[in-house]
Amino acid sequence: MKKGEFGTVTPGNAKKIVGIAKIVGPVLLPFALRAVSTVRESYDRSRARKLGVPVDDLGKFTGHGASLHARIAGDSVALRDLREQSTGEERGHARTYADQAEARLAQLTSAVRAAERMPSPRRRSAHRAVDQELSRIESELLTRFGVPTG
Repeated sequence: MKKGEFGTVTPGNAKKIVGIAKIVGPVLLPFALRAVSTVRESYDRSRARKLGVPVDDLGKFTGHGASLHARIAGDSVALRDLREQSTGEERGHARTYADQAEARLAQLTSAVRAAERMPSPRRRSAHRAVDQELSRIESELLTRFGVPTG
């Protein structure tokens, strides 16, 4: 067997590798950093699209309950819109409903936060319950905005 055959690293080979790395490394490093940055941005955009939030707000929604927190935030905005858009006789009913729903959303937010520290089966069960309650609230919101739910 010859010296350096089958991948055996010798001091001479190591010096050659280090020398090449000193020359090629600074040239390739910016390209590698740009590639990593592009992959990270793509991942963030994908997560933001999945959660239905702007990329800038992505840091607000983390953990196992991120999607639930994003839905709660979206529902809060919809309740604010309901208050602003309601007129005349329906205004009082809309405000009363919005106040009750916001109180419920605050409870659901606390439940999702508490579930973060629970064991997985229990957390999933809590998240399912919150999901069902959010679906009920969202259905009621759509009905109040005049969108038929079926």
